[in-house]
Amino acid sequence: DRSNHLIRKIVISTGAVTTVAGTGSSGSADNTTGTSASFNNPIGITTDGTNLYVADFGNHLIRKIVISTGAVTTVAGTGSSGSADNTTGTSASFNKPYGIITDGTNLYVADRSNHLIRKIVISTGAVTTVAGTGSSGSANGTGTSASFNNPIGITTDGTNLYVADPSNHLIRKIE
Repeated sequence: DRSNHLIRKIVISTGAVTTVAGTGSSGSADNTTGTSASFNNPIGITTDGTNLYVADFGNHLIRKIVISTGAVTTVAGTGSSGSADNTTGTSASFNKPYGIITDGTNLYVADRSNHLIRKIVISTGAVTTVAGTGSSGSANGTGTSASFNNPIGITTDGTNLYVADPSNHLIRKIE
């Protein structure tokens, strides 16, 4: 629920809606639980079955919510826009992270305004660039030789990543 700054749960069988995390006002309250935590335009979400991982777009953060307790922490990001890479956790920076997916071991993030695809190792918080030059473009290539223009969506088939690159009107594949 991006504009309400909430993470909501919908029970499919009944349609019941509850708030998992968020105050309903924008903010970045961290290391807290459920409705005491705050987000700023959360936009991407994925799960490994135990945790929810959220691309907190307006805060430039990747957040984790423990499903069983509602505990909210920052996995990666300084909270200010940037592109610090090859670093760990809250020393890394993002610029409007949008899409997020997990393979169970890593998180992959479409770092929209940095024009990058980033990888976060869940166990260590290590952040690296998988693909993208950091400047907008549409070049095919390997790793940091390829370029994107505001990538937003990301998914995986277990072997490859697929990226929605809307400003280029492309769906990209990363092997």
